[in-house]
Amino acid sequence: MADLEEVTFAEKDSTTIETEIIDQYEETSGVTLYDADPRKKLLQALVPIIVGQRSYIDSAAKQNLLYYATGDYLDHLGNLVGCDRTAAIAATCTVRFTLSVVRTKDTVIASGIRVTSGDGVYFATTAEATIAAGETYVDATAQCTTTGTEGNDYAIGTLTTLVDPVTYVASVTNTTASSGGTAEETDDAYRERIQLAPESFSVAGPTGAYEYWAKSASSEINDVAVYSPSAGVVTICPLLTDGEIPGDELLASVLEVCNDTKIRPLTDNVKVVAPTQVSYDIDVEYYISEDDATTAASIQTAVESAVETYETWQRSVLGRGIDPSRLVYLMIKAGASRVTVTSPTYTVLEQNQVAKENTVSINYGGTE
Repeated sequence: MADLEEVTFAEKDSTTIETEIIDQYEETSGVTLYDADPRKKLLQALVPIIVGQRSYIDSAAKQNLLYYATGDYLDHLGNLVGCDRTAAIAATCTVRFTLSVVRTKDTVIASGIRVTSGDGVYFATTAEATIAAGETYVDATAQCTTTGTEGNDYAIGTLTTLVDPVTYVASVTNTTASSGGTAEETDDAYRERIQLAPESFSVAGPTGAYEYWAKSASSEINDVAVYSPSAGVVTICPLLTDGEIPGDELLASVLEVCNDTKIRPLTDNVKVVAPTQVSYDIDVEYYISEDDATTAASIQTAVESAVETYETWQRSVLGRGIDPSRLVYLMIKAGASRVTVTSPTYTVLEQNQVAKENTVSINYGGTE
């Protein structure tokens, strides 16, 4: 879509519209309108109204094109190819309920029992769980009571407050970090999936089809690598937004979607794996031209921001080689006059690998 030319369905330039109106009036009436003529002033007063109408016409027409469509209009375009926007999902984790004593009877943990870390965010068990007689604990799946990313990243051992007391249960704690919570799919991500949707119509298992279905599992998936390491084996490697590595729960979700017998070819053995992070260090020194000495402070801030932009760019796509030339480009664009890069050096990555910055050292060498 990036290669498409901009299109316009209605002329909106006020100068052009005014010229067209006055020329048409003069041609039809045979009268030349001078600047002080009241008739010309009346026609000029119509121009803003016409500009507004044409702007609305242009905008409305563009909502029928995938490149421009947003919001509900984009949802309607997705519906044409059977591609629905991914809804927000609540984070999940595993919670362990431990008894105060060993009992001779089963202890039932009802569905909906809530736990929290005390910050106002709650997780509730998704199904009934039972601590069998003679056992002291049971692990249950708990889901955040609010959808979105709010419930993500609760570390192991932080959900320790039992909101709904359960008889004989002495303690509760999460044994896995919470993850999998996603916001509603953004327009940009949804637009990309709609464009991929026709790939899913094939039953031959092309790369694009697996990419489409993998991204359907979560709006947090930013990139997907699909490859076949051996005959009959399809490996799917998803990468999350901002280069985050997906957890076990999300990998299981992708597998559930892509391994559906209505989606995968019968002979495909589908596997879903997490990307491999390749760490790299940033060690750069830069200088600012003496001509820019008065704005050196703002340039330094811009250069540091440029390095952060590079880090994000580097970790956003699977298989993107570690490229110091991109770093130099961004720093010079930010105002540096000269950049010396000690590290990183150019490194080729495999399609299931993603670069991740480790130590970052940005040295300002002064003006020159």
